[in-house]
Order: sequence, then structure tokens, then C-alpha cells
Amino acid sequence: MTDPSSPQPRAVSIPQELRIDYGRGAFDESDARPDPMEQFASWFDEARAANAPEPNAMTLATVAADGAPSSRIVLLKAFDARGFTFHTNYDSRKGREIAANPRVALCFFWQPLERQVRIEGTAERATPAESEAYFRTRPVAAQIGAWVSQQSTPIASRAELERLHAELAQKFAGGPVPRPEHWGGIRVAPHAVEFWQGRPSRLHDRILYTRQPDGTWLRQRLSP
Repeated sequence: MTDPSSPQPRAVSIPQELRIDYGRGAFDESDARPDPMEQFASWFDEARAANAPEPNAMTLATVAADGAPSSRIVLLKAFDARGFTFHTNYDSRKGREIAANPRVALCFFWQPLERQVRIEGTAERATPAESEAYFRTRPVAAQIGAWVSQQSTPIASRAELERLHAELAQKFAGGPVPRPEHWGGIRVAPHAVEFWQGRPSRLHDRILYTRQPDGTWLRQRLSP
């Protein structure tokens, strides 16, 4: 029971002027590509053309062993017919949760276009060759960072992190930085992809693709 004599949390009312009535576009079933990956590629290109900030930024949601969900922003680094790929420390919280339960969700929001894409699917590790190929494209400082960070674990201070980075920079100064075995790509193979276009009066367009047992995709309009 809450003690009535204790300080109460300050109630914050969101100003009505922050409300936006979306109206930049529409999305009809007749405009939707047969395959959601083709549709995603089209919308992704349009997000880039519209200068959406970091259009490859996506929310990744995972689930812990006790059923508690967690989410964070990660960066999409590749996509094709197989799915959506990002890179991470496999020993991080998200890496451990994916290893225990590969069912995950992704979400993109491209505000300039008033669009959202939600993805549900199964995560699996990319091949070592794929992870190695991407690792070679990273700046050297970021390659070293993959060795330094024991992601999601407590660390004494920022100074400790920078000291470790300096030590490893000196260690690897003589040649290419090897890729840590605990770092690599994760690909999310989708089984459901929803495209959301903001519309006036909150009557948004929502087109859902659901993968069928034969590998084809069923398209449906959802109520907003």
C-alpha cells in the first residue's frame, strides 16, 4: 500500500500540440509487392531518399528465460531474401537471450515518411564467413572495440574501458585485427512483416504479410 504521506510522483501531461495527424501518404493492397522483402527494399530506399535519420536503425526485442521482454536499438547491416542481419557480441544479453529463445521482433520507424515496419521471425547466427566479411569493413577502432567490450557486463569505470582499448590498440598495431569468435552476425528470418502508413484521424493503413507453410506470403489489411 502506498504511504499517503510520502512524496507522490509528478504527473506529466503530454501537451496536445505534440499530436500529429498523419497525412503524408497512403498504402493500399494494390500498391503492395507480392514479397515483403521486395516491399521493404522499396520503402527502405524511400526512407534513405527522404533523409530519415539512420534509416537502418531498428528496435530489436528479445525474451529472457523468465519471460521478461527487453528491447534496444541495433543497426541493420544487410537484408536479402533470407532475412535481416545485424552484428553483435554473442555473449551480450541479447545474444544470450537469442541463443535460449530465437523468436524475436524488429521494428523500424521512419518519421519523415510517417511509416513503420514491424517484423516477427526467428534469429540465427550468420556464417563465420559472412561475419568475417563484414568485420573487415569496420573501422579499426571499432574492430578493437569488439575485443574490449564484454557487452552487458558491469565495468568499474569509463577509464577502465579506455585503458583496455589503448592496450589492445597497441597489441594489434602490427597487423589486421582478428575477429573475436564471440562477435558476429545474426540474421532474422521473418515469418510476419507488417507495413504501417500513418493516415489522418488515426485510420492508418496496415498491410500484414504472413509466411505460409509452402513458403508463399499471404497479404491482409488490418484494422488500424
